[in-house]
Order: sequence, then structure tokens, then C-alpha cells
Amino acid sequence: MDIRKLQENLESRGFKVSYFDKKEDGAQYICNQITGQKVGLGGSVTLDQMGLYERLSENNEVLWHWRIPEGQTGADVLKAARSADVYLSSVNGMAETGEIVNIDNTGNRVAATLYGHKKVYLVAGVNKITPDMESAIYRSRNIAAPPNARRLGKKTPCAVTADKCYDCKCPDRICRGLVVLWEAPVGCEYEVVLIGEELGY
Repeated sequence: MDIRKLQENLESRGFKVSYFDKKEDGAQYICNQITGQKVGLGGSVTLDQMGLYERLSENNEVLWHWRIPEGQTGADVLKAARSADVYLSSVNGMAETGEIVNIDNTGNRVAATLYGHKKVYLVAGVNKITPDMESAIYRSRNIAAPPNARRLGKKTPCAVTADKCYDCKCPDRICRGLVVLWEAPVGCEYEVVLIGEELGY
């Protein structure tokens, strides 16, 4: 894994890149950048492990369907997050060649990383990095998706075995949409925040 090469490739594709050895330093950096904003968060174990909901909530209105305020529903929060000034998500796979891969169930997270915000932060631990786009897609389907399905209590073959994707047709399937960012989409500022630790799935 060559972090410098990854950074160069991401920057050549229009992404700003920041790197931190520790998740605490990465979380502090992100919180320093975002003040007085409406912030949407995608479903992410990485963001949860970094404590970003709690920390960002000190100075921002944070919208996350993992933390539903009293009197609201998950659908209410998801809808509000779509119009946030800033959006944070992790990724399922990131190629050293610069492509970024995400798989989604409802589509809220992948949609939000494509359009609708002033700035998008994509946060990833080094465990998400793969040599090329094909292996990033493989990782997303076979490494990231099974433990996520198990975490969500889904009744899919991958949730039972947590070993690989079975390309199932189960009603509980969470792999319903896959997005590859070949370049940073226009009309929005994108920043990749790399953490030199293993985070998420």
C-alpha cells in the first residue's frame, strides 16, 4: 500500500486529500473544518468509531438516521440529511489508482455522495484500500457487505456465514446499488480523509 501514490491519484481525479495516523486526529480535523452547518451523515461504522456524530453536534445541526430525535422517524432524518450543507460518508473500497466504491441498500448514502451538498467528506481507514478498481469492488461486495448485513440482522447467506457475497435474491439483500466515483463530481467540493488505522468493515 502506497499512501503517497494513492493521494496523488485521488488528487489527479479532483479530490482534496488529508491523511492522519490516528482517528482522533482525523476527527479533530473534520470538526475544525465544520462549524455552524447542517451536516448529514451516511450509515457508517467508521464515522461511529470516530465519534463524529457527538463531536460535530457540539457546533452543528447533525442529521443521522442512526440517532433519531424524539418525535421524528428515520425517514424524516434521511430526508433532512439530503439537504444538508455538508455530508460525511465512509467508503466500502478505495483503489490505489483513485477510484472510490460504495454499495448501498436504500440508496441514500450513494445518492448523497453524488449530488446535493456544498461539500462531501469521504472518510476511510487503511483497511479500505485495495490495489485497483476491480479489487475495490470485490472488497465492497465480499469483505464489507457480509459483516454489515450481519450487523443489521439481515437474513441473507452472507450474514449467516460472513465470508463472501452470494449474489443472493433475498428480500433482505443490502447490496442493491453500487457507485464508483471515477472522478470527483462537478458542482461540489470533495475531500478524502484517510486514517492510518483499520476502521469499519
